[in-house]
Amino acid sequence: MLEYMRIACAVPCVAVGNVKKNVQDICNHIAEADNKKVDLLVFPELALTGYSCGDLFFQKTLLTAARKGLLEVINFTQNHDKLTVVVGLPIEIGGQLYNCAAVVSGGVLHGLVPKTFVPNHGEFGEKRWFASAMDLAVAYLPASDFPELKQEDVFVGTDCTFSVGEARIGIEICEDLWAPVPPSTYLALSGAEVIVNLAASNETVGKREFRRDMVKHQSASCLCAYAFCSAGACESTQDLVFSGHSVVAQTGKVLAENEKNIEDGYMLITDVDLGAVQIERVRNSTFRDAKTAYIGEDDVYCIDCSCHKLRGDGSFYEISKLPFVPDEKQTRAKRCKDIFEIQVAGLKHRLQTIGAKPVIGISGGLDSTLALLVSVAAVKELGREASDVYGITMPCFGTSDRTYQNSLELMRILGVSGKEINIRNAVNTHFADIGHDPNTHDTTYENAQARERTQILMDYAGKVGGIVVGTGDMSELALGWCTYNGDHMSMYGVNCSVPKTLIRWIIETIADTPDFSDAKTVLTDILDTPISPELLPPDTQGKISQQTEDIVGPYGLHDFFLYYMLRFGFSPQKIYALACRAFCDDFDGATIKKWLQTFYRRFFTQQFKRNCQPDGVKIGSVGVGPRMDLKMPSDASAKLWLEEVEAL
Repeated sequence: MLEYMRIACAVPCVAVGNVKKNVQDICNHIAEADNKKVDLLVFPELALTGYSCGDLFFQKTLLTAARKGLLEVINFTQNHDKLTVVVGLPIEIGGQLYNCAAVVSGGVLHGLVPKTFVPNHGEFGEKRWFASAMDLAVAYLPASDFPELKQEDVFVGTDCTFSVGEARIGIEICEDLWAPVPPSTYLALSGAEVIVNLAASNETVGKREFRRDMVKHQSASCLCAYAFCSAGACESTQDLVFSGHSVVAQTGKVLAENEKNIEDGYMLITDVDLGAVQIERVRNSTFRDAKTAYIGEDDVYCIDCSCHKLRGDGSFYEISKLPFVPDEKQTRAKRCKDIFEIQVAGLKHRLQTIGAKPVIGISGGLDSTLALLVSVAAVKELGREASDVYGITMPCFGTSDRTYQNSLELMRILGVSGKEINIRNAVNTHFADIGHDPNTHDTTYENAQARERTQILMDYAGKVGGIVVGTGDMSELALGWCTYNGDHMSMYGVNCSVPKTLIRWIIETIADTPDFSDAKTVLTDILDTPISPELLPPDTQGKISQQTEDIVGPYGLHDFFLYYMLRFGFSPQKIYALACRAFCDDFDGATIKKWLQTFYRRFFTQQFKRNCQPDGVKIGSVGVGPRMDLKMPSDASAKLWLEEVEAL
């Protein structure tokens, strides 16, 4: 259900040439990994002997010891049969020496994968000792080569993937990743969701970052999880230092990496999300086309290693409760500035193209504040004054003094053309026209105010040669928390792809920039104001009585649900499990289930509002816009999803 696979990169403190000691260390790591419910354990290149043996690779004694050492490792896995091990060693095949990865589980040697691209440049002169996989003349080693194993012939080659539980893995070795077309590209197109790389990469200035970027890029282009495990600092330092760098990435994101620049004697463990990998491939037409273009039906074998269920449960997989918001402060600030820049660029071009001025309804809330900041920045980039922005505040029955004063103060500080239009009389007249009792605080009571505000904005925009800049955000659109043809409508929606949980961080970041520093005090108070549509009268103390999150649920939860539903297509069951982990300190399971039901019900029933939303730019990987992101029928049934939630 959770679709996680637990992967470990183990970097032993290798003793160069001392196979017995290395085997003992490898077996210790196997036992530890099994105890931690690892599914796939990866060791560095030539871990049985050490990578830096040099001409000792020509010694029969070392090669024989390596083969015997492999047999010891294979036998050791009999008592750890839920774990698949990939370990490196030199092995002679058909009169040539190959740098191989051995795939082992449950006392069985499933296959040997030789290195394809054997470097012979710079500090690497491996061709002195090793042949390339392209030189292989056989596809199997006879059983007689390993009589102790009492198994059939052993596959050897690169045209294979290995099934481990519900996952398929592919293997390449160090330099293979640096090739213009790495073997892992073909393995991924052939179905490998996880690629492992047994490496021995020396450390030079800047190389750690380069390796990390290589792994990230390959995991992104191959839509896979990629585990890179490199030889550690106990390798010979005669000419080089080996760093023991391990990094695991998934579809372009680093999941885990060892902390020290130079290290050995450790094990890095993480869970990878196979469900996320699989849905990325399902929805990516380029990946499918590449598979058609480059992979034949019988190009790659699949060898079954283990029928055991994967043991990863996601506890080694970091789940952020705010998936739209980067955790690290510096990264978050940059993300917010980048988003703001995209918003400004979109509005700027629209204003320039049609020669219009922005007109915005200012409520003193988060959404209209961000839209106003975007509008001011856009007109300034066009070389115009902030007074070209028209801000209109329209107090009515539910307007609190706090939001009213903040809206006026914000417009004054920013220098926009501010205007106040009280809509009480207009709305009361409308109530009289339609025969609605103003003491009945129902949907009609609330929607009439929203539609009156939109009418004023539209007509005032016509008067001043402007366009109405929409303030509604993506979270509201996902829930349908907007009045159809009221705040739902505008002529350009600058916030339509921005989730509610991110808006407050964007405002906070922009408030610290020189252009808006004068408004920081009022912006801070707006950030501290409860989220509310302010459509019901304030309480007896004049404070906001209607808080959105009390009605539709916490935006933190809804943005979490939205992200994992649209970004990865996860089931309600998986989203619920992830939410229970992420919000364990905030909500109990019953509360999460309640709001998950609300989310699915509203998400499906409110699609008709999203299908006719105005123009607005896409800013991230998740969106609900009907033209680019979410093509969904307005009358689709939520029954399957709600039944799954109910069964939780």
